[in-house]
Amino acid sequence: MTPLILNSMEDNCNPAAAHLVVSLKEYARNLYETRQLLCSEAVLVALNKGLNGGLTEEQAVAMAAPFCVAMGDSGCLCGALSGAVLGAGLFIGNSRPYSHRREMRKSGLALHNAFKAANGATCCRVLSRKVKHDKKAHFKQCAGLTADATEMAALLILDKRPELLQAFDSPVTLKKHGRLGGMMAYLSRWF
Repeated sequence: MTPLILNSMEDNCNPAAAHLVVSLKEYARNLYETRQLLCSEAVLVALNKGLNGGLTEEQAVAMAAPFCVAMGDSGCLCGALSGAVLGAGLFIGNSRPYSHRREMRKSGLALHNAFKAANGATCCRVLSRKVKHDKKAHFKQCAGLTADATEMAALLILDKRPELLQAFDSPVTLKKHGRLGGMMAYLSRWF
């Protein structure tokens, strides 16, 4: 479900941007569904890799990991939303974060409001209340929130920094895995 606040960005999205946004969304979903990464990690890694944010995957995971599972099982802010805000800050702050701080705060608020409008809450405890006793439904909901937060952030980033799209001559290839391939990719990081 696309939040109302981002509808105008989505409506003005050119076909190449729309393709990239969908690719990023599905890549983040795949990272989560194949259990390679958790919510905030999957969002930040997908945005960083797909838009060439300049972080290594390890750096992106290290930055996003504390925000997973609602800030370390606190039950507060949804990790997917946290990852989206981190990603927006990475790209909107660009190389001049001190001069873009107000714009970054406004972007964080826009993502917060869009996420809340689409999902009714930003608090993980509230979002998962109806599915917390059903592991499959909870997992599916979190995968969807991860994908949707990635989409929201990508739309916002490309709206603020359209030159990021022009940097690519061809669509970004983001390798998706099946569940077994995802587990193998996850395990390969440990050795």
